[in-house]
Parts: sequence; structure tokens; C-alpha cells
Amino acid sequence: MHTTIIIHPKYEYLRRFIEQLPDDFLQSGEYIHDGRNKIKKFVTQGLTVNVKRYRIPFFLNRLVYNRFRPTKAERAYEYALKLRGMNVNTPEPIAYIVRSSGGMLEYCYFISVQVAYPRRCYEFKDASLPAISSVITALAKYTAHLHHLGVYHKDYSPGNILFDEINGQWEFCLVDINRMEFRKVNMVKGCRNFARLWGSEDMFRLLAQEYGLARHFDQNECVRLVLKYRK
Repeated sequence: MHTTIIIHPKYEYLRRFIEQLPDDFLQSGEYIHDGRNKIKKFVTQGLTVNVKRYRIPFFLNRLVYNRFRPTKAERAYEYALKLRGMNVNTPEPIAYIVRSSGGMLEYCYFISVQVAYPRRCYEFKDASLPAISSVITALAKYTAHLHHLGVYHKDYSPGNILFDEINGQWEFCLVDINRMEFRKVNMVKGCRNFARLWGSEDMFRLLAQEYGLARHFDQNECVRLVLKYRK
């Protein structure tokens, strides 16, 4: 068994905790999500951290990730550093761990500081438009800003956009960021990015109009594209 551990210099003081994670993960901590990938919350030295353990990939990918491509944990760590360097809000990265055996990837882990954004976009599914119009407008402008920066979250889904109202302003935070692109985002690609969100047709119309307005695109064409990809 070979283990690679990369720790941000700021969090070197957590090394002992991090080194023990592969052995302690299942027996300690509190589950946040228990699925193919598992996410747990830990409190160590007064700091609350989230640890995501990615499932063991299929056979071929176990070889590919171990030798030719960065693992999901490594990408999550590097992308978090890149996003925060661009002033895009995402949980602060602490470390990542990659374990392999016989030249094949086993589990990998991404460790980050827990953020206090309690709300997710799932709540838009059955909400009336008047009740959520302000946050939808803010989300459209936020997404337009990401795309203007060349930031494209390939899994822009309800559970991966955290938000809350702070001091009268809507704030957003991106999570599950191992699938990202950093390149120019045109109108078609930008409108397609909303396809995995939940909500009414009226909500998507408002989202498209405000997105088009923020990016100086034709608003009617944005509505057409967003509704097309929503289907």
C-alpha cells in the first residue's frame, strides 16, 4: 500500500489527524452524505473539517488515475486553490490523500474547512417565483460572473451550490469542484450550464433573462436556450 499526502502549509499542524484519516474514516466523524462517495464532518483542534472519500473507480480508471491523470481528490484540492485565488468562494482546501496498491488507485480523500452556508438550490424545485425571485436574480448574476472569469462548473447542480443571505446580500459557495473547466464560456455553453438545476419554467425564464442581461447577450435567445437544455 502506497499513500501520498499533500497538506497545505497553513494546516501542517493537522498532519497527525490527516495521516490517520484512511484508517479512522469509517469509525469516527459524523456522516454528511453516505453514498458512493462518502462525506464526513470531523472536529479536530477546534476546527470543523469535511472529509470526502471518493469511491474506488472501475478497474481501468484505477490504473488511469494512478498513472496518467490527477485523482478527483487532487483536482478538488488544486481547483479550490485556483478558485480562491480568483476570489470565487469555495471551501478552503486543507489536504488530499491518495492511496494505491499494486499500481492501482484505491481510495482518495479531499479535506477542507467546513463552511456555514446552510441552504442549497434544491429548495427552488417547488417554490413560487415571487418568493425566490431575488435569489434567482442573484444566482443568475453570480453565474454570469463565474462565466466571465472563465469558470465553468461541469456539475452545476442543486446540491453543489450553497447559499445564504448575509447582511442583506445573497452569497454563494461552490462545492464538489473536481469537475471544472477554466476557459472562455460563450452564450450556448453558459445557458447549458443551468440544465441540472431544479425549478419551474418561470424560474428558468427569469434565470435566463437575468443571465443574458448580465452578460450582454440577447435575452430572448438565452431564454430559448435555457428552456431547451432544461428539457
